[in-house]
Amino acid sequence: MQPALFDASIYISALRRGNGAALALRRLASDAPLWVSSVVLEELYAGAGDRERRVVERLERDFDRAKRILVPNLSDWTQTGKVLARLAAKCDYEQIGQGRLTNDALIAMSAGRLGICVITANERDYRRLAEFRPFQWQVAAV
Repeated sequence: MQPALFDASIYISALRRGNGAALALRRLASDAPLWVSSVVLEELYAGAGDRERRVVERLERDFDRAKRILVPNLSDWTQTGKVLARLAAKCDYEQIGQGRLTNDALIAMSAGRLGICVITANERDYRRLAEFRPFQWQVAAV
């Protein structure tokens, strides 16, 4: 079964629902080995209050123990820059929100390198990125 990871949009939706929903996301990935991106952890910590921070700390601890934290490498960073430049050439910088897309592009490039499917609620951005560098992704709602 293909490994999978959730982008921040999935975790954020679950955190907003409360009641341990973020820790119960496993069902969305079926039986796939589940990973977390260090980029997603950064996004979650940046937006977390006290209650959410404890959940994010637990996610980090659990994925670290399983050795399933995906960290972008040099190639992922350079591919991200190249994809964003190609996207900017096709679209207006303001229209694509290039700064906002950097994190999603890093997630997509690093997941693509290892054949990990990105599960997201952010169809628009991942569809745009996939036009310039193929990677596996799918849309899911929490």
